[in-house]
Amino acid sequence: MGTLVCLHAHPDDECISTGGTMARAAAEGHRVVLIVATNGEHGEVPDDLADGESLVDRRRDETDASASVLGVQRIVWLGYRDSGMTGWDGNHEPSSFHRADPDEAGERVARVLREERADVFTIYDWHGNYGHPDHVKVHRVGMRAAELVEHPMRTLEATSNRDAMAAMIAQARSSGVDIPLGDDVDAGGHGGAAEEFDPEGPADDGHPFGEPESVITLRVDASDQIATKRASMRCHRSQITDSSFFLEMPDDQFAEVFGSEWFIEHDRTPPYRTGWIFD
Repeated sequence: MGTLVCLHAHPDDECISTGGTMARAAAEGHRVVLIVATNGEHGEVPDDLADGESLVDRRRDETDASASVLGVQRIVWLGYRDSGMTGWDGNHEPSSFHRADPDEAGERVARVLREERADVFTIYDWHGNYGHPDHVKVHRVGMRAAELVEHPMRTLEATSNRDAMAAMIAQARSSGVDIPLGDDVDAGGHGGAAEEFDPEGPADDGHPFGEPESVITLRVDASDQIATKRASMRCHRSQITDSSFFLEMPDDQFAEVFGSEWFIEHDRTPPYRTGWIFD
């Protein structure tokens, strides 16, 4: 059996782009380790925080619950401050992940990879899927960490298939299905629905959402883990509420959207194949 280590930016990110892969790996007997870069200070603040409970406390508890659902055996918190969206004041906080030294942060991640003798390591694509500064930094820090590891290890960039998403949205609209996702909704499914979502339109960094299918190398079939993936999302009640885009979808639509997880492998070239991370 092998070891999968997933580096994510914020509490709740783990369940969205790699939740099915993590659950499948755990179900098959592989060791699964989650590294969370930030504490998630810029998340939605719930109304039911207890006296003395902070948003960070709540989000850590929610991540513990999500990790348990997914079968994660170890969580490592790097403890950087959430940088917020592009252009926010938090981008300039000295303790933010955005401002972290890539060599220093990369070595901290590499230390975990060495301790775990990781076989597979997931990060994000070059612009973090949608341009959030912390997601971009996951890519940069993860790339540096992979360079610092001496043992053989596969590095995969988690992304979204922009072409598949656009085709799915077009098909849904032609069938009269409402797409309840607006341009003010972030990748965590928060926000309103002021305008219809366009994956070809500018995301947080001005680039389109995800990556085109032409650069993707691996599709992981997560359909057998779809209930587990959705259950892990429900653990993040403070951020992904029942009224969010992700959890208000009918089960069949949710399975269609989230039943595939997409990666760019550093040791493969397109076109993509449907396969497995430990193949």
